[in-house]
Amino acid sequence: MQESEHTVQHSLSQLCAVMVKHETPDRWPALLQLLNQSTKSSNPHDRQVGLLLLNKVMESNPEPFKPHYCQLLQLFSTVLQDHNNPTALYYCILTLTAITAYTGTEEMNLMRSIIPSLIVALKHLIKADQDQASEAMEVFNELMESEVSIIVPHVTDMVHFCLEVGTVLKQKLLNPILQAIFPVLVAAPPPGEHDPEDEEDDSGDGSDNDNPKHCAAQVVICVDNHCTLPLCNNVMPLAQACLTSENPYQRKGGLMCLAVLAEGCADHIRTKMLSSMLQTVCQSLSDSNQVVRSAGLFALGQFSEHLQPEVSKYCSDLMPLLLGYLSSCNQAKVGHVTKAFYALENFMENLGADIEPYLPTLMETMLSALNNTENLKIKELAVSAIGAIANAAKELLVPYFPPVIESLKGFLTTTTEEMRSLQTQSLDTLSVLARTIGNDVFSPLAAECVRLGLNLTDTIDDPDLRRCTYSLYSAVSTVSPDCLTPHLTAITTVMLLALKSNEDHVYSSLRFSVENAYIDEKEDACDALGELQMYTVRLYTILNSIVEASYLCVKLTSLHLNFMPPLALLKLLDVVIPCFLETVRTEQERQVVMAVLETMNSVIKSCKEEVFKNPSRLKEISHVIRDVLKKKAVCQGGGVDEADDEDQQAEYDAMLLEFAGEGIPLLASSVPAEQFAPFLNDLLPLIMSKAKSSCTVADRSFSVGTIGEILQALGCVSGGRGLAGRLSNRLLPVLVAGTKDSDAEVRNNSVFGLGCLAQAAGPIVVTDYPMMLSVFSNLLTKESDLRVIDNLCAALCRMILSNITPCPLSQVFPALVARLPLKEDMEENKTVFSCMAMLYTNSPALVQYKYNLHLIL
Repeated sequence: MQESEHTVQHSLSQLCAVMVKHETPDRWPALLQLLNQSTKSSNPHDRQVGLLLLNKVMESNPEPFKPHYCQLLQLFSTVLQDHNNPTALYYCILTLTAITAYTGTEEMNLMRSIIPSLIVALKHLIKADQDQASEAMEVFNELMESEVSIIVPHVTDMVHFCLEVGTVLKQKLLNPILQAIFPVLVAAPPPGEHDPEDEEDDSGDGSDNDNPKHCAAQVVICVDNHCTLPLCNNVMPLAQACLTSENPYQRKGGLMCLAVLAEGCADHIRTKMLSSMLQTVCQSLSDSNQVVRSAGLFALGQFSEHLQPEVSKYCSDLMPLLLGYLSSCNQAKVGHVTKAFYALENFMENLGADIEPYLPTLMETMLSALNNTENLKIKELAVSAIGAIANAAKELLVPYFPPVIESLKGFLTTTTEEMRSLQTQSLDTLSVLARTIGNDVFSPLAAECVRLGLNLTDTIDDPDLRRCTYSLYSAVSTVSPDCLTPHLTAITTVMLLALKSNEDHVYSSLRFSVENAYIDEKEDACDALGELQMYTVRLYTILNSIVEASYLCVKLTSLHLNFMPPLALLKLLDVVIPCFLETVRTEQERQVVMAVLETMNSVIKSCKEEVFKNPSRLKEISHVIRDVLKKKAVCQGGGVDEADDEDQQAEYDAMLLEFAGEGIPLLASSVPAEQFAPFLNDLLPLIMSKAKSSCTVADRSFSVGTIGEILQALGCVSGGRGLAGRLSNRLLPVLVAGTKDSDAEVRNNSVFGLGCLAQAAGPIVVTDYPMMLSVFSNLLTKESDLRVIDNLCAALCRMILSNITPCPLSQVFPALVARLPLKEDMEENKTVFSCMAMLYTNSPALVQYKYNLHLIL
């Protein structure tokens, strides 16, 4: 397109945009017809012009097009695939940016679905026009500011993309990085020495994190994760040159490059290069130099881990090679044997039933290592490999089960320190066998396995060992839950002590940190509790453990942001919240349900959005609250308990409803309003129905008080103003009627609710302000209850804070200050003084007026 022609088209589009400001699209059908024809044209130039026009009119006046948003998003999904038309991509993304702030729940799924295409389109636009791409990337800012839930499923891809653009590619750093680190990867060690990973000793633990080659490989992995294809294209020529070198350390460096590429360039290698790269790696296993063979084993292990399932298709070539190699290894060279097991284990675990032809040789090798080797590290490697074999072979492993189990039992009855690593691995493998070998085979041993685990934790204080016993108990519960029952108190006590333990906290003069072994133990304890509770009868031991664990949720909330990853908190929530919900639904005793509802509310109040990281959690909690409000919980369906009279039962029923209702504003304050709106629409009628004059005073007070707290919560979350405004027509009559109630508490809560409605909905309820002020004025003239008067003052302050012009400050403010200070409801002082500060900033003359100032002072 010529520049002059584009300028004219741009100007015409701007003219249309100006016209759209004054003429809605439904009254200009010719415009819609033109947009529809041009944006779907087979001519690339016509599509560009159509998208240019669409962009300008949408930027000018996006709201009238809202009925067409879903249709537009489907169009964008198609246009974003048109990678050969960068101009079309550019205007498409700008238009998407323009409408993002106006999209609602109807468009949410469509918006989410196009994010991956959007990222790919931006990559292509960068290659065509970096200035346009830079402008188009504003779409990410708009998405994050307007509706962050759209991008949450794709945040990892977005971060990687932004890192790729902002650091390596845009600054053209890729080649300089590779030129700097490649000599490190291929360098030979000083004469007479070895690279740390090639040193041979009895430990074989491969602790080489600080050596230069390890650091260089980590840099490659880091760049690999952010610049997949460019890195692959730049590294492969360097690696291929090294692989043909006479220098063994050059060959080793080339293999290390292939190994790390498998992690970040997996998709590209699987589809384009797998066969040739596998051939290269397999050839390295017969290299004359052990340094090269070790690197080849490492590369093969990486391939097995990251290039599934395609790499498993080469099973017939690789398994004989690996088995033959392992049988010929010099077991004195533990480090080298470790790499061989690493490659074999990663490959086996994904074979499934295809492992059957190799089982005899595999198990002969593993049992030989268990029985004929003195080296504990090699025994540990063999035990780990048996776990991988069991995951693949399942019941096919039954013939080999007796000798394996005897070896594991022997390892687990020793208490010496040097056996600890072997014991933790034995427990892990025993857990795998419990889940895979078949119930008939494992059940006779289940009780003995539980006793083995308990004996270990009774005699050895080690968090890793305890963590593995938790996994064992979970596995046993899937096979023979009855054998756990006699030991349930002991098992859950150990887990509870782990959850409450402070041993993971390490204090020094300047800092606080968390020890990973203890955090891992806490996470596994949570997992095990979650699995155990599905297989055991309702026991107060479990219930008490879970309720006490809720305290840990609150504790971890205050810790994880600064001191630890949130995974422990999220895992714990995934255990305790389902237990809370199940107890509320099925527990027969009202007091227990009340305690659990109260505890769940405290967890939600403390942990807020963390509770709802699990996408199903909001629905589950809302439905449980709904069931209690409808009196559908098990504890609400029975008669009167013998120990309680009817009046006490009625009191318990009211308290149950109150605890359930308290959860609604907590939900409203923890998630975006649009996300909660469908559930709130279900819950509100149940709350409002208790405001009728025929209901008890307790019910009426509960109803209007809960409505007020919901509105207050909506004032603090994204989208809350719009939702509060939409609810105002339903809620306003209920609250106004409540101000005329004969009970002071009902009047008080109703006044509070009206103030919260004014503040939360703001301009949306501006037409209701005169009526609300009239209600307040009438109430002020005759109200004698001091708490109600305090809340009237606070409600007037909330109206003023909403900053709505129709609020007649010259009349309202003197009436307000005349009734200050507050007499009883001191919590509302915060509202009053916030109002004073705002007025002093925005209307100083009103505050400084002699009469008002005297009262204020």
